[in-house]
Amino acid sequence: MRKKFLFNLIFLLGLNLLVKPFWILGVDRQVQNVVGTQEYGFYFAIFNFSYLFFILLDLGITNFNNRNIARNNHQLKTYFGGIATLKLLLGLFYAVIILLVGWLIGYNTRQMHLLVWVGFNQFLISFILYLRSNLSGLLLFKTDSLISILDRLLMIAIVGVLLWTGIAKGHFTIEWFVYAQTVAYLLTFFVALLSVLRKSGNLSLRWDKELFISILKRSLPFALLVLIMSFYSRMDSVLIERLLPSPLGDQQAGVYAQAYRLLDAGQNMAYLFAVLLLPLFSKMIKEGLAVNGLVKLSFSILMTFSITVAVSTQFFAGNLMRLMYSQHVGETLAAFDLRMNQSAHIFQLLMWSFVAISSNYVFGTLLTANNNLRALNLIAFSGLATNFFLNFLLIPVHQAVGSAMATLVTQFLTAGLQLSLAVRYFHFKSDFRWASRFLLLIIGVTATGVIQQFLPGILWEIRFIILFSIGVVLAMILKILDIKSLVSIVRSTERI
Repeated sequence: MRKKFLFNLIFLLGLNLLVKPFWILGVDRQVQNVVGTQEYGFYFAIFNFSYLFFILLDLGITNFNNRNIARNNHQLKTYFGGIATLKLLLGLFYAVIILLVGWLIGYNTRQMHLLVWVGFNQFLISFILYLRSNLSGLLLFKTDSLISILDRLLMIAIVGVLLWTGIAKGHFTIEWFVYAQTVAYLLTFFVALLSVLRKSGNLSLRWDKELFISILKRSLPFALLVLIMSFYSRMDSVLIERLLPSPLGDQQAGVYAQAYRLLDAGQNMAYLFAVLLLPLFSKMIKEGLAVNGLVKLSFSILMTFSITVAVSTQFFAGNLMRLMYSQHVGETLAAFDLRMNQSAHIFQLLMWSFVAISSNYVFGTLLTANNNLRALNLIAFSGLATNFFLNFLLIPVHQAVGSAMATLVTQFLTAGLQLSLAVRYFHFKSDFRWASRFLLLIIGVTATGVIQQFLPGILWEIRFIILFSIGVVLAMILKILDIKSLVSIVRSTERI
């Protein structure tokens, strides 16, 4: 099982490392530089608002389907037509809700127009994820991996042409950015649909009330969990835009987006673990196999990456922000410096949040596969309450930085609770020697970073790469990343 996980993880990470960083750090970042921080913040707040209700498009069906198909491959043909019909109905329901709530909270005409297109994009994303859940449930990880990057490849091509060929003639708008996403998602949807049809046969949309009720009863606990989690993980920019006066709200949402972009890149990589782990954990639990080895392997890899990144960025946050973002036309140097300093501070806080988020992707996925949804929902609700309270308390005083503080506290709270729950349900033995190695890793990378500050004459980019590399080497020395163990997994004869 671990061999299957490792091989597909390498393939999936390889593809995504080739494409998604270029999208996030190249194209998406350049869009913000072109349209400006305030204009991008306008889009970013609406995007996250639409994402708050994303679960209404799915109601947990995708996670349920992934887990169910992994355990019962033959049910793909039974469920596919009915679930596809249900997804279309949920799309209509989602559209009504976001437009109604958008109107109630006072969105203007332009905001509502953009919300329509962003909402349609969310519908396409949701349907693509459902189609991909069938592929991953069938353990067709390579096909799923290729489709996972297709939308980004298409967006890179479309937006790249608009930005870098002169077609836009200096008039590129945030609306064009959203329209380009729509085209890319539509094309990806059709490719994913054809891939699933090869396994299921013809798609026949049908109204099946009994099937709908049966699926929703089993998937609603997933839906509640995702709904709560989406609120405390995505509402930051929405609250920033709503709690601060205009145009400061849009501007601060844009500042937050600058720092969040790199966290988003990291989360995309960590999310890939969950995509692979959910069907594998589900199958192992059903067959009564021990999950300890796979949990330790995935946790070690993610923690090495997230801790090393978090510590390294504490020393180079300002450099990274200034590398990524330029001074806008008409923006004073003082305003630019303030924007960069705010983004750097937010970035430092968010990257420590990434450590907790990485832990959640392992233990949250394990608990989901074990169907411990009631406990997970209670944890998520505690995170939501904490995040709401802290955001309302801190944003009016500290603006976007206050929201980053709220995120940090919330993510570590939920990570600690999920870890405790996993230990309780799976009876993991305490290993303080192994846990202390992560503390030593933090101390070692931090000490190296401090020493580097007294070595002038070396470009910061080189020092950053050296510091990150030292973190990986330290993880190997401390045997957090055990090379012998990884090699033995590759050479093992385990099969699913």
